[in-house]
Amino acid sequence: MKITKLDTRKIKIEVDKIRKKQYIQSNDIDKIVEKIVRDIRLSGDKALFSLTKKFDNFVINKNNIKVDSELIKSSIYNVSTKVKSAIRKSVKRVKDYQAKKLPKSYKYKDEYGNVLGWNVKPLERIGIYVPGGTASYPSSLIMTGTLAKVAGCKEIVVATPPSKEGINPAILYTAMHLGINEIYQIGGAQAIAALAYGTKSLNKVDKIVGPGNIFVATGKKKVFGAVDIDMIAGPSEVLIISDKNSNPKYVAADLIAQAEHDVDATAICLTTSKKHAERILDEIRIQSSMLSRRDIIRKSMKSNGKIFLLNNLDDCVEFSNYFAPEHLEIFVKNPTKIEKKIINAGSIFLGENSAEAFGDYIAGPSHVLPTSGSATFSSPLSVLDFMKYSSYSKISQKGVNALGDDVIALASEEGLDGHANSIKVRLKREVEVVK
Repeated sequence: MKITKLDTRKIKIEVDKIRKKQYIQSNDIDKIVEKIVRDIRLSGDKALFSLTKKFDNFVINKNNIKVDSELIKSSIYNVSTKVKSAIRKSVKRVKDYQAKKLPKSYKYKDEYGNVLGWNVKPLERIGIYVPGGTASYPSSLIMTGTLAKVAGCKEIVVATPPSKEGINPAILYTAMHLGINEIYQIGGAQAIAALAYGTKSLNKVDKIVGPGNIFVATGKKKVFGAVDIDMIAGPSEVLIISDKNSNPKYVAADLIAQAEHDVDATAICLTTSKKHAERILDEIRIQSSMLSRRDIIRKSMKSNGKIFLLNNLDDCVEFSNYFAPEHLEIFVKNPTKIEKKIINAGSIFLGENSAEAFGDYIAGPSHVLPTSGSATFSSPLSVLDFMKYSSYSKISQKGVNALGDDVIALASEEGLDGHANSIKVRLKREVEVVK
């Protein structure tokens, strides 16, 4: 990681370089996932069992693919009191936050007596992918399953990769606390395909949410249309705008926290002070050397870590808005003033007490966020993503009389005389015979 002086004219060029490097496109992965999805769609359980043996080196069958309910219940004895308390508190805070965003059905009458509006209903069946292995995070289930519960989804299904050591008890406890008892020991693109198309062992879902590796992300991309998905997530990232007034220890700690996700994670700091930048670098060296994931942190920082020295805070804002970060931390003397200028960001953290880790675990908003610049057009996962809207129209006779001729005019312009006819018969007009 090094300090780079960045001229205003080169901001967009530098951001484009970072994004280009992040973009992972592998024809080999695409072909592998395409075949996996096709095999699951055509052969169901047979392919699912075979692929799990091949990729996870784990034997599943119709008897053990679904986690036994007693094993889920026993998790209460296998998770520490401290962790259970933290899970419950996190779930409560996420519930409270998301409940405030719940939309409502609405109907109104227009000037012709037509009743218009929309009906809001939860999706019926949700599939949640929870990563396994070294990235086995109960927080992933909290930040997805809680939202589905608040939305009122009737059925919530969890897929998580199998392991000879068993599924992380904290994930099982989180599921139990949320009232989720349908958990399947399947992972990778094969799990995504099974959730999307269904097999004899599990029924298809309406939407798939949750993070995963490149195979999971590609699988979600392939099945979109058969089901809905939350997003195509790339490597995790943080952008920190930091002036000389902020604590370099905090800045370094938050850059490190992002870098420890994996070697592809991106941690960037923007500052106007060279001395401050140098202190941050020193802190990164000191703090990272004491952490268990220091090798991952070192590789991530070397490959994707950046400290940019810019002319002023307005340049920092320009960089941030063009970069559209997943996580944006604003550690300056007046963070609110800067935040008002931010257009594109997944989740914003104001003031140096607001570590991104609070957002990952317990603040309230979901930590499932748009990555790779997609914050320019998409939003954090929320309860709204588990709802669907049906538009509602009840046309009165007065409405038929007042609006009918306009429909006939537009339908005739488009050459759709059947549409025009459907209005004419209601206006009790003679229908012209078309030769």
